[in-house]
Amino acid sequence: MTIQPQDSILIVDFGSQVTQLIARRVREAGVYSEIAPFNAAAEAFERMKPSGIILSGGPASVTDIESPRAPQHFFEAGIPILGICYGQQTMMEQLGGKVEAHDHAEFGRAFIDIAERSTIFDGLWAEGETHQVWMSHGDRVTQPAPGFRTIAQSDGAPFAATADEARRFYGVQFHPEVVHTPDGAKLIANFARHVCGLKGDWTMAEFRETKIAEIRAQVGKGKVICGLSGGVDSAVAAVLIHEAIGEQLTCVFVDHGLMRSGEADQVVSLFRGAYNIPLVHVNAETLFLSGLKGETDPEKKRKFIGKTFIDVFEEEARKIGGAEFLAQGTLYPDVIESVSFTGGPSVTIKSHHNVGGLPERMNMKLVEPLRELFKDEVRALGRELGLPEVFVGRHPFPGPGLAIRIPGEVSKDKCDILRKADAIYLEEIRNAGLYDAIWQAFAVLLPVKTVGVMGDGRTYDSVCALRAVTSTDGMTADVYPFDASFLTRVATRIVNEVKGINRVVYDYTSKPPGTIEWE
Repeated sequence: MTIQPQDSILIVDFGSQVTQLIARRVREAGVYSEIAPFNAAAEAFERMKPSGIILSGGPASVTDIESPRAPQHFFEAGIPILGICYGQQTMMEQLGGKVEAHDHAEFGRAFIDIAERSTIFDGLWAEGETHQVWMSHGDRVTQPAPGFRTIAQSDGAPFAATADEARRFYGVQFHPEVVHTPDGAKLIANFARHVCGLKGDWTMAEFRETKIAEIRAQVGKGKVICGLSGGVDSAVAAVLIHEAIGEQLTCVFVDHGLMRSGEADQVVSLFRGAYNIPLVHVNAETLFLSGLKGETDPEKKRKFIGKTFIDVFEEEARKIGGAEFLAQGTLYPDVIESVSFTGGPSVTIKSHHNVGGLPERMNMKLVEPLRELFKDEVRALGRELGLPEVFVGRHPFPGPGLAIRIPGEVSKDKCDILRKADAIYLEEIRNAGLYDAIWQAFAVLLPVKTVGVMGDGRTYDSVCALRAVTSTDGMTADVYPFDASFLTRVATRIVNEVKGINRVVYDYTSKPPGTIEWE
């Protein structure tokens, strides 16, 4: 059962890796949105009765015979439609225009010239101006559908933006949902507020009430166990679920021996002390580390950890009297990198322990109230729920913990070394007043040894890599530009204070092409 506000926008997913960013931009404009795959969009349309529709990008080519299409009756419903990239192309094709492959593809930053004024540009872009956008396309519109006029063009896309003002249909070849289109969020807000005429009064408080109602409807009188990982996601999920169903919830904190320094004590203190939520603390370090022994493949490590988590949860469920539901703090960036959020054709990047790693035999139903949110939205929800800022503002920490920050085989000795190095790094970041300016910072213990000199002796110890990035949603990330004196200070402390490390390096890779975590 899904409950949505009366005013809403339906986003039709054609498999883009950034479809959820469209929903994010719509929500930032204060309007509720839902994503549905193209092959389930008609059902979602009937249920939601949306005030507008956005057609996402996607990896397919409209010129292919079996490429996905929007339900044709959407164009006859009398409501505004915005097509983005592939969404523009399929709209043109379905309404009588023409799309062709072209040897002048555009990927990355591009510039569009505004040809005519349009409602979707009101207060944003004026005729004759040039603006930066982000392109990612090989095909392009070569003939707009009847009723459409060209309102912007670029070197590689003569119909970079098109409009049929009478029907309130708009198409853009570029991606306004990504941060690399500087005014893109304003364009989507224009569509939601000005074109669709919505008030923009949907808030995180309303999301909270909606999710509480959904949880109660889904769970009924059943019992729920919630896995706490030590991070903000599972904590917010647990507090939200507890607000919905109270004593029907029991939290299970699996201490897998892969946590950061002091983290286990913080989790137990918060939930048993501050919230008085029933909490089972399971010390499973031996179980996890013995199972990881000898394993070097990152996908196998993730899947083992996911499977073992569920094994422990199922055992605890039996102990507390047959819980029917397993709650998790799964977020959308986890989902989209593992498998399409909608079941559509987006590409798998890597499995996540609480998504791709779930065994098929799992006997509990999932409760995932944060599945459609990004990290900063989860933090906003945490503040709405009253969680302390010291917990809400914590950097993301992966469910598999230090296991994916130790490329290669994982052992207790390696975990202890990494914990010490990571604690020093984070301490120095806090001392410098940089913690809140950084999205995520952590140390990685590399399976590489190098020769060093300490005192008059030769050492042959491990290399520690430091990682720090800035981001808004975790989908893209830039390297944090520490000054050399900071990195030198951290490296000196780690080499001097952590036995087993004699060299420190800094990771300058953005996302993409790299992921934030190393595995």
